[in-house]
This record gives sequence, structure tokens and C-alpha cells, in this order.
Amino acid sequence: MDETLRRYDEEIATCKDLFVQKTADYGTSWRILRPASLTDQLFIKAKRIRNIQELGEQKIGDSVRQEFQGIVNYSVMALIQLSEPPKDRFDLTPGTACSLYDEQTLEARRLMVDKNHDYGEVWRDMRLSSLVDIILTKIFRIKQIEDNSGKTLASEGVAANYQDILNYAVFSLVKLSESEN
Repeated sequence: MDETLRRYDEEIATCKDLFVQKTADYGTSWRILRPASLTDQLFIKAKRIRNIQELGEQKIGDSVRQEFQGIVNYSVMALIQLSEPPKDRFDLTPGTACSLYDEQTLEARRLMVDKNHDYGEVWRDMRLSSLVDIILTKIFRIKQIEDNSGKTLASEGVAANYQDILNYAVFSLVKLSESEN
């Protein structure tokens, strides 16, 4: 588990660095997006990864690694939107955005530790394609909950699914890094 925590933290740090750079370029323009729009952004990224896996080729430059990083960051943005919905102002200072990023990734990390305790590190034995399918399943669950105005009868809510998507994307990044070495 120590190795998983180290690798998890490295991948989150890389994703956060990208988030910080894009915040410097664009500010927090993503704050205008409603959670459903962020869910659709997650869908686009995950669907592209699946298409690349199925076709065995890609025609634009963004790598599968970059798409998983995008999934991590869009998941964090969605979690921030749920916990800090925009009211009159859509912008956040870069420092506030980074603090909120850290809060959300720390909470997702705690969840990952708890689940890895109960399940073992079974994700390490899974295929990358299965991780993508699980991410897509979680996205479709969120879309259904959103279409039901957030109401569920027996299911965990939207935030838990975003956290799971974030964690499966980090697991995918770890697996990609390990296969490259």
C-alpha cells in the first residue's frame, strides 16, 4: 500500500500542476459549467480513451495519459462545483481554487485508502480497458441521477461517483506509468 500511496500522490501532483497551469492561463472559467456539463466533459474524455483502445489508433495529439489527467481534473472541478456552488460570482482566486483542489483530492485519497483496505489492491490486476469501462459506467450513473434531479432510492450520490471516477483515473495513470517502465 505504501507504493500505491506514493504513486497516487505523484499522479495527483502531476494533475494538480496541470490544473495550476491552466488556471494561470484561463482563470477559473470552468466555474460557469454546471455539474451536468462537467459530467459531459468526463464522458467525452472517457469515450475518447475507449475509442482509441478499440480502434488501436488516434488522429489527434492528446495522449491517453493526458485524457486520464483531464478526467482527474474535471472530476475535481465537479466536486468543487458541488461543494462550493457559484452564487453571484463565478471566479475564484488561484489560491482558493488550489486549496479546494487539495481538499477534494485529499477526500478522494481517503476514500481510496478505505476501499483498498476492504478490496485489497484488486485494481492492479484489472485491465486498463476495464478501468475505462468502470469510469464510463460511473458517468452514466451520474447522468441518470442528474436526469432524476439528484434523487436516488438506494444509490450513493453524485459526489461519491465523481470520487470513484477520480480514483479510477489515478489508478489508470499509475498503471500507464508502470507499463512504461
